[in-house]
Parts: sequence; structure tokens; C-alpha cells
Amino acid sequence: MSEYKPIATLEDDGEFTAYVALPDGGPKAAIIVIQEIFGVNEGIRRKCDNWAAAGYLALAPDLFWRERPGIELDADVPEQFEQAIGHMGKFDQDQGIRDIEATIKAARAELGGAGKIGLVGYCLGGRLAFMSACRTDGDAFVGYYGVGIDNLLGEQHAIGKPVLLHIPTADGFVPADVQKKMHDGLKDNGHVTLYDYEGLDHGFAAETGKRRVEDAAQLADRRTAEFFAAHL
Repeated sequence: MSEYKPIATLEDDGEFTAYVALPDGGPKAAIIVIQEIFGVNEGIRRKCDNWAAAGYLALAPDLFWRERPGIELDADVPEQFEQAIGHMGKFDQDQGIRDIEATIKAARAELGGAGKIGLVGYCLGGRLAFMSACRTDGDAFVGYYGVGIDNLLGEQHAIGKPVLLHIPTADGFVPADVQKKMHDGLKDNGHVTLYDYEGLDHGFAAETGKRRVEDAAQLADRRTAEFFAAHL
């Protein structure tokens, strides 16, 4: 079962929606799915549905709502890809983290106040998942092909919970020198695990569309499922 639910901002000065997928029976934990630059589209909703089928409460907050609620774009359509880049340029990432924190608060309330919360993000969401590991009280964090994480390494001292990062080595948005900075900068952080995917490009684990590479997507998703099972 799935539905859209309102979530109040931390400041309680507004609200945004989240796509919520409910498991059969009581959830064992909650997982927040953090969108790509394409909004809470069909692929992100499928991610939530898959987590619900695995027994988790899954939520995908609409993080672009301050600009325009309900943005849904297709990465395979060039015009829509360009629109997505434009939306990302207008997005306040610090405020986005506060909306993610509000979503964590709402998810904990749904779990009765005591459950654990995992976060998993893709592209922009992969970056936000790493930021969330540094700035929120979530319990486990996964980032797929996060962009610009090398610029966030100065915050890693605040990480106190497990983090998993999936890095495709041929990522057109995260060049080899940036990947090296990530590996070198995080190698001594005992909370962080990095997996490389040789020869793969950005978006290889997208749920739909031309970017998906089936075997690698299944491998990365299996590692993520095992990670959440261990830490949630």
C-alpha cells in the first residue's frame, strides 16, 4: 500500500509531501529514499515500493517543493534532463537537509518513536545522504554515485553511524581525481565503506530507463540491503 502524506517542516512554517510505501504488517525499520535531480518520479517510487516489500516503512520526500511541488522528470529525455539540471541549480541543499531531518522525525513518529531510520540517496540524493550522515540523527546511510562528496570531507568528523558509498569508476559527473580524493580522504574513517564499480557510469542503479546496468544494480542493491539489515 502506498500514499502521499504531508510532513511539517522543522520550523513548522509549512509542509511538503512524501511518497510513503507501507509494508504488510509492522515495519522493522524505516528507510528514507532521497531523490535524484528528477524529483520523486516513478523510479524513486519503485525504490520505496521495493523497500516496503522487504518489510520497511519507506518514504521519499519531495525536496524541490519550495521551488515547485511535484516535479517528476525522465533522465532519458534530453529536455527533461536539462530541466532537472536547472532545478538542482535552484535547490538549497542546507535547507534540503532540514527537510530530510523533518522526514526522519516523521518516520520515527510512524514507528512509535523508537525505531531506526536508514537513508539511501542517488545522484544529488547520494550527496545528501552523506550530508545527512554528518548532520542528522539517522542510523545508517547509503549514497549511490553522490556528486561533490570530496567537498564535504571536512564534515566527516561528525559521522557517528555507518555509511556506505557506491562509486562507479567511469562516472561522468565524478571524475577519477575526485574519486581518489574520496578514497584517500575517507580511508581512515571506520564508519565509512566504499565500493567501486569498474567501468560503470552515473545512474547505473536507476530503477528504470537506459542508465540501468542490471547485474551491477542488483549487486549494489544487495549490498545495500545487507547493510541495512545489519545496522537497522
